[in-house]
Amino acid sequence: MRVALIGYGSVARAFVSLIKEHERQFPFRIVGAHTASHGTAYGAPLAFGPAAASVEEFLDKAQAEVMVELSSLQPETGEPALTHIRQAFGRGMHVVTANKGPIAHAYSALRTEAAARGVEFRFESTVMDGAPVFNMARNCLPGVRILGFSGALNSTTKVILRAMEQGRGFAEGVAEAQELGIAETDPAYDIDGWDSAVKAAALANVFMDAHVKPQDVERTGIAALTAADITAARDANEIYVLISRAERAENGGVKMRVGPERLSRANPLATVQGTSNLLLLHTDLMGTVGTISIEPGVAQTAYGVLSDLVDITRTL
Repeated sequence: MRVALIGYGSVARAFVSLIKEHERQFPFRIVGAHTASHGTAYGAPLAFGPAAASVEEFLDKAQAEVMVELSSLQPETGEPALTHIRQAFGRGMHVVTANKGPIAHAYSALRTEAAARGVEFRFESTVMDGAPVFNMARNCLPGVRILGFSGALNSTTKVILRAMEQGRGFAEGVAEAQELGIAETDPAYDIDGWDSAVKAAALANVFMDAHVKPQDVERTGIAALTAADITAARDANEIYVLISRAERAENGGVKMRVGPERLSRANPLATVQGTSNLLLLHTDLMGTVGTISIEPGVAQTAYGVLSDLVDITRTL
């Protein structure tokens, strides 16, 4: 299967290395990459030259069967990834993305467009760095209705709150998250709950057919938490965690919220620290089931992209 990349950051580079390492096992071939900063490359190995005039020109010339969309997130709109995906659909290409923006803003429309074009659309790496969430539900939970979810899904806030619990300042926690490379370019995006809200909207759209956007999520960040709040929780053997939740409402809609919660340390959502994440799905037939990701990095995100490609081949 011929693969074209949009974006060539750390995840894309890890993905290319993964494909090379396992080329005998997985028959995928990178045929090009287009970026905003490095230019455009065709063939293998990738050698970047002048940028194509547009993504459309790149896709036409690359002649790939699947586009892997790995551009930077724009949380307010889901662009430009949203347009890139539609351009690939219009050319009869399957799409894999690690960009949660399009799923949070337009999943239902994209799903419909993909079906109309007879192509597949996958996005495993958008919420939990490649840990099986969407593919797990699709392939392993037939007939199950997801009633809601709860998750500790933002690493930066975990690092900040842990730093405060240890008696260090809020700013020190932010600096640590930046040093680890997990904070957004503007850490306010994490601190104010936007990252968690985008993930909540994406999960609700896929699992609960919510037709929502991140702006529809009731959102509270961690900036208002004080050292006294953290100390009081610690003295009670509790911990603050930024939690994403959704549940079906009586009117048929979906209620979503993101905010810091004071939890018992025995609560599963309080057990993940640092870059580790946990998502619990609350269902009708299987009760509560979950996925945990322990200290994932770009290698795990890249693997999520690979798992999507493998899943697509199983449907063809």
